[in-house]
Amino acid sequence: MADSTADGVERRLPTDEARELLALVRDIARREIAPRAAEEEAEGRFPRELFALLSRSGLLGLPYDPGYGGGGQPYEVYLQVLEELAAARLTVGLGVSVHTLACHALAGFGTEAQRAAHLPAMLGGGLLGAYCLSEPSAGSDAAALRTRAVREGEGDWVIDGTKAWITHGGIADFCTVMARTGGPGARGITAFLVPGDAPGLSAAPPERKMGMRGSPTAQLHFDGVRVADDRRLGAEGQGFAIALGALDSGRLGIAACAVGLARAALDEAVAYARERRQFGRPIADFQGLRFLLADMATKVEAGRALYLEAARLRDEGRSFGRCAAMAKLFCTDAAMQVTTDAVQVLGGYGYTADFPVERYLREAKMLQIVEGTNQIQRVVIARHLVGPESR
Repeated sequence: MADSTADGVERRLPTDEARELLALVRDIARREIAPRAAEEEAEGRFPRELFALLSRSGLLGLPYDPGYGGGGQPYEVYLQVLEELAAARLTVGLGVSVHTLACHALAGFGTEAQRAAHLPAMLGGGLLGAYCLSEPSAGSDAAALRTRAVREGEGDWVIDGTKAWITHGGIADFCTVMARTGGPGARGITAFLVPGDAPGLSAAPPERKMGMRGSPTAQLHFDGVRVADDRRLGAEGQGFAIALGALDSGRLGIAACAVGLARAALDEAVAYARERRQFGRPIADFQGLRFLLADMATKVEAGRALYLEAARLRDEGRSFGRCAAMAKLFCTDAAMQVTTDAVQVLGGYGYTADFPVERYLREAKMLQIVEGTNQIQRVVIARHLVGPESR
């Protein structure tokens, strides 16, 4: 089944339900998200009320089990929803992606009792999640994390340490936290579900960022935070494997958001080129600019095709890690190039805050860094091709 986008491109959607879902998302994006994006990003304001609306609309748990309040949608559909949200405002699309990432450990590795107790509120109860893996000294080398959870007898765990670069840091209602419970390396890490208001959990002031100013990013400090053992997710020592599995899916979310951002930049560039006149005719008549727009559009379509291919592999239960890394790499690099070219199409106007392409360019840079830098994606892809590096 096909669905026409604003630029006339036909997309394949698997069901009538998916088609109706995407129409709903576009309506919300057009009416509720896009009109406020520029003002709120300039003010650094997080749109918490929009996330409440998305939760009520069933959009914060799309790929999860309907038995726990999820939407039961395949990743092929969920990612296209993210693209639509990100095209309207990246803060919203990325926020939904991060929330979905924060739910992954519980949905995939929690016990039946844990899922029944927590997932409905996380997926449809208006809660917002954060994913806590990175630390000040453990970014790309995430297995070197130092935040430690120590068990007191057979009861609670006590967590101490600092997490860094946390999206929704300071405003999240719950955090999926990776902490060291054993020795050094990946096998000593365990996952925990920590309430956002847990005593001893505090947030540093939000980072002052180049872009995505409406999305708070902050360090989280764990100072004797007590967590009951029934909030441990998976087995002791399984946390790093859980984290990597979540990141494979999270990279697809970033790829879809990158395509949405690039598409928004392309739409602005095309509209401007049709209206702007120089030498007595629209600048869209000049071959040099037409070729630039053609290259931008090709990158957008190629990126979407790649993230959808990875999504379909995931939906079929096949290995998709390599394709996810490729999608994250290609789509975010494409977003950086397309937003740069959009600024060029608008010329001096593109360099001002009066037009959104200036903001799109600043936001695109961030996408090349989060969920593993694009250099890390190349490492992952190469390992799939030729095996791990010699030691």
